[in-house]
Order: sequence, then structure tokens, then C-alpha cells
Amino acid sequence: MLRPVCFDVRKYGSDWMKNEVVPPIIKGEQTVVLSITEAFAGSDVAGLRTTAVLDASGENYIVNGTKKWITGGMYADWFVTAVRTGKPGAGGISMMLIPRSDAVQTKIMKSKYSSSAGTAYVTYENCVVPKKYLIGTENKGFQIIMSNFNHERWMITVVCIARVRMCTEETFKWSMQRKVFGKPLIEQPVIREKLAQMFAGVETCTQMLYDITYNMVSMGSQGAEVGARIALLKYQATRMNHLVADNAVQVFGGRGVTQTGMGRVVEVFSRMYKIPAVYGGSEEIMADLAVRTAIKGYPKQARL
Repeated sequence: MLRPVCFDVRKYGSDWMKNEVVPPIIKGEQTVVLSITEAFAGSDVAGLRTTAVLDASGENYIVNGTKKWITGGMYADWFVTAVRTGKPGAGGISMMLIPRSDAVQTKIMKSKYSSSAGTAYVTYENCVVPKKYLIGTENKGFQIIMSNFNHERWMITVVCIARVRMCTEETFKWSMQRKVFGKPLIEQPVIREKLAQMFAGVETCTQMLYDITYNMVSMGSQGAEVGARIALLKYQATRMNHLVADNAVQVFGGRGVTQTGMGRVVEVFSRMYKIPAVYGGSEEIMADLAVRTAIKGYPKQARL
């Protein structure tokens, strides 16, 4: 979880965080994770319930609450945690850098994608956090969370496209070598149609990724327009993954659902492809974000 979390600390953290916390993380001596999602608040980040209340001295926050599906949480030394320090909604959220302690308990959550991910259920119970561990300004944490989502969603899309391209390549090679009814599988029109769908999906998303990446580098990675385009790309890529996984398994047949042998790449992909459609913003949230952004920019007086 180095990619978004260290970005938060380096960009918004205080000087002591940058000087003392960031170097060991960069060197791989310590680990840091992003601790935002809760059982009560997934895509609805503004609805989170974990609280941070100042104690009588006014020098420390007392943090109570739980986080869920925290990747890397089982072995994390630091938790970049979203907490509620103010009013309900987005305006009452702050970000804190919380070190592991006896008041921060983690429990393994088994998932289909990776045991080594260390996905955890995190419990903060009367966790004392000095004010200096606040990242940025109190009640301005929602802006920090949102500023990082573009990079995270872009990265998720890159991984999606790389994996789906590998699956498509394996399917094409299998179609060329597998013989059925006395001739190669590739000579069946129905198989070529499935491959064409896969090729078109992969190449379309790849070109969208290239275009968005160029714009992020040349014009910046923030702003409503680039955020909407990245959201649309993530939505399109995860939908495309569904199509490719379905076609690949059909082309491979029994081998496509076997964990060993020539179809093992397809079996893994078909079992794992759905995960990016959930984390980093669900498909439905991504699609809605893109359309709502278009609505905001639509001239009120425009007519057919």
C-alpha cells in the first residue's frame, strides 16, 4: 500500500512525518496502510463512524471505531486513518497517522484474492493519538482522501489491463494450437468472434489509458474532468474484464476452470477479475461519477 499512502504523508504531512516516518517506509523497513473503509462506509466515505475526540488536556485525540478490508493491515506499522473529528458528512473528517499499539488491534480477513495481502479488520479502542499526528488540517481530511483517488484508480486500471492482456494472449495461443473436429479451434467462426471481442476490449481500454496518462502528465492529475475520465476508464476496464474472463473460460473449456495445466492463467484470472470492480470505487460509483460530472458541465440553456 505504499503507492497512495506514502503520497498522503509526503504531500500533506508535517515536516517531522516527512523526516522521521517516510524514510523507513521508502527503505522497506516499515509498512504503512490506508485505513478508510468501514463496515458502515465503503463507497460512502463521508458516512464513516470512527471517531477522534480531544481529551481534557486538548493535546491528544482518543480514537474509537473499526475499519474493514484494510489491505496490509496485519503487518502494518502505521495506519493512515480517516476519522470523524467534527460534524456529520464530509466536512467533519480528518486524517491521522496512527502507529500500531496495544490499542490498535488487527484480525485477519480471508479473501479470494490473496492470503499474503494481510487484509485486516482493524479495531481502535481508546487509542491515544497526539495532535501532532494529524495529517493536514482538522476536518479537511475528505479533500486529502479524494485527491488520492485519481492515482489509485489509475493504478488499478493499469493492473487490470495488464492482467486481461495476458489472459487474452493465452486464449489466442490456445485457439491456435487446440484441435477440435479435426481442425484448429481458431478456424471456428464462433471462436474468432469471441477473440475479436476480447481484442477490441483490451485495445480500446489501452488507448483510453494512454490518452488519460498523457493528460495527467501534461495537465495534472487533479480536477473534475480528469477524475471523471479515470472513473469512466476504471468502469470500462472492469466491465471489459468480465467479458474477457467469460470468453476465455468458454474457449478453454474444462482447462479454463482447472488450477493447473495449460489453462491455469485463465482459471486464476476468472477467479480474481471481479475484485477491482469493487475496491477503489465500485463500478456503479465510477459510472455515476462520470455522468454527474458531465451533467454539471452541461449548459442549462442547451436544447436539441
